[in-house]
Amino acid sequence: MKSLFVFTVLFSTATLGAPLKLALNWKPEPQFGGFYAAQNGGHFKKQNLDVQILEGGSGTPTIQMLTAGSVDYAIVSADEVVLSHARGATNVVAIFAAYQTNPQGIMTREERGFEKLEDVLKSEGTLLWQSGLPYAQFIMKKYSPLKVKTAPYQGGLGAFQADAKISQQCFVTSEPITAKKAGLKVKTFLVADSGYNPYTTVLVVQASRLKEKPDEVKKMVEAVRAGWTSYVKDPTATNNAMFQLNKAMDEKSFAESAEAQIPLIETSETKKSGIGSMTSARWQTLADQLFELKIIKKKIQASDLFR
Repeated sequence: MKSLFVFTVLFSTATLGAPLKLALNWKPEPQFGGFYAAQNGGHFKKQNLDVQILEGGSGTPTIQMLTAGSVDYAIVSADEVVLSHARGATNVVAIFAAYQTNPQGIMTREERGFEKLEDVLKSEGTLLWQSGLPYAQFIMKKYSPLKVKTAPYQGGLGAFQADAKISQQCFVTSEPITAKKAGLKVKTFLVADSGYNPYTTVLVVQASRLKEKPDEVKKMVEAVRAGWTSYVKDPTATNNAMFQLNKAMDEKSFAESAEAQIPLIETSETKKSGIGSMTSARWQTLADQLFELKIIKKKIQASDLFR
């Protein structure tokens, strides 16, 4: 009996194994709500998956963590996937994209009366942004020459609050909410409207894992899709859970951010194909744009980037 008991314990331990590690590239916030909803709502459990969500921070190298094998799944942006392939790390594939419309934007004071992004770029004043990022390089090429002065974005809202002629980069689901809480009237313009619109909050896995464990990956996608579907419908319980992990964002901001991101997640395309779905055309457009901007030195095929 004793030997049978030992065998049973050893077998159960081997079967269960370690939890799957999912690395986020920022703190628990609404942009990751669907992943936490998949965990707290039991969607991972329904698929017989044990998933450990690892919160990130500024500069968390999630794609490198994935390729190094220290995590099983990771959250990245679509342009990171293209850059990874261009640099030879072709074992990274996207399997789900939460944001169909990229939330990157430019935020200005409402009083300046700008009607479109080009108005900001052709105006007096200063734009604070990270000029080395792909979206900034796309904008500089498309709208050249810029009249607005540019300077590095150092984070926060200090400069934006101090000078009405300053515009800055933002995520439309984040900084505008903070600015309004500070009593500022702001207007935001999506970078996506300029034509540069990479998927973001993208779930990636190693291609080798997809080949070796296709059922696991399929279950992961199904659980994540169910999580995002439930979160978009009612984020309250998941927001409460994330608030316990991230007290730096207040509960009202959690609710407002979750509401603001809905049109970026649910689109006419996802209503047909499901939340998180992706198209070859979108991926190829992005790869071609990065090649034309000379950010990558070789052409990349969309079929290599996602499943």
